[in-house]
Amino acid sequence: MSPRSGYTLPVFACAAAVAALQQLKHGRSPASVTLDLLEPPEIVEIAIEQVAGIKSGLALAVTRSDPGDNLDITRNTPIWALVEWGVGSRESGVGSRGRIHNSQFTINSASNYQLPTTNYQNPPIPESPKTKNIIINGGEGIGRIVDAGNSPAIYAYAQRLLYANLERSLAPGETIQVTIILPEGKQLAERTSNAAFGVVDGLSLLGTTGISQPLSAPGQLDICREQLQTKARQFESLVFCVGENGLDLAPQLGIDRERLVKTANWLGSLLVEAGLQGVKEILLFGYHGKLLKLAGGIFHTHHYLADGRREILTAHCANLGLPTAALQAIFACPTAEAALKYLREFDVKAGSDWVIRVYKAIALEIDRRSQEYIYNYSDRRVTVGTVLFDRDRQILVKSKTAATILSHLC
Repeated sequence: MSPRSGYTLPVFACAAAVAALQQLKHGRSPASVTLDLLEPPEIVEIAIEQVAGIKSGLALAVTRSDPGDNLDITRNTPIWALVEWGVGSRESGVGSRGRIHNSQFTINSASNYQLPTTNYQNPPIPESPKTKNIIINGGEGIGRIVDAGNSPAIYAYAQRLLYANLERSLAPGETIQVTIILPEGKQLAERTSNAAFGVVDGLSLLGTTGISQPLSAPGQLDICREQLQTKARQFESLVFCVGENGLDLAPQLGIDRERLVKTANWLGSLLVEAGLQGVKEILLFGYHGKLLKLAGGIFHTHHYLADGRREILTAHCANLGLPTAALQAIFACPTAEAALKYLREFDVKAGSDWVIRVYKAIALEIDRRSQEYIYNYSDRRVTVGTVLFDRDRQILVKSKTAATILSHLC
């Protein structure tokens, strides 16, 4: 049986907002609402768990996340949307900017604010008169983007979705404020790598599509294999990307998109499949906090199954002779990104080059273990090189083999 797809968080946030707006305008409490996903261009029906009028001019609706057959921490998490009339609407004076007290920050489409694209290729929506009557607020559980002045982690697709589906229900002159709240968002965020990419205190409304593909479900491995097999018939050199950041960054280096393979967490299985399909070269291209697991022989990288990142990083530091006090500090770091930051600061103070030395050693070990893994399970020799980037999507190191492969690809 094929794995069941679901919907991304922005879809459920939008559905809750649409339901709350219906309650606000018509006093209805719908059991479901229809949405235009935009990407893909499909009309879908989303169940609504609860709807209520809070007071005159203010309504609340609740949905629950359903990501399909994904190993997704947001499964069944509630998503709230508060909608209130803005100044000048038919409930003039009831709603006003900043009235919702649990709103921590605001995206106002009428301002000059532009969403950052440093970490994610989610371009901001253009300034448009169509969206100036809708203000989107990020409330409790919506993450804050540290590098963008603590602005809410509500990215462009989520905004477009909200504006497109709410606008159609508003009469000329009506304005609303929408506050999205994830009551469990802050707690769930502690189990993600959001902080490594500069998003703190909650989850992101991130994505470029409304469909949540089950990349972590067992049945999806067969689909990944089929995609790999198709590409292996075209190219002898492929680029493996664990997530969306690698898929976006690789083409910026001049790598042909057709060579890119999104592996999700199935790195080991797909490395072996590439060997069986006659691929000669593989470039592993990804975030250091994920790929460094391979240096410890962990070839399924989902955190539910194995971690070991701090142990692997500390071991490489120790092997190269980093002082004991620094090793203890590295081992105590809560994330791989925090450890990298510590090493960078250590280098600045000591005038040393530990970052380059450590991560080159890790990249070399990833190359070696990956080639060995492929040979052990397929009896094929495949050249593997590794490129690691940091949370700012800046290249951290390239192994010697990776540099050679890149010269063939770019």
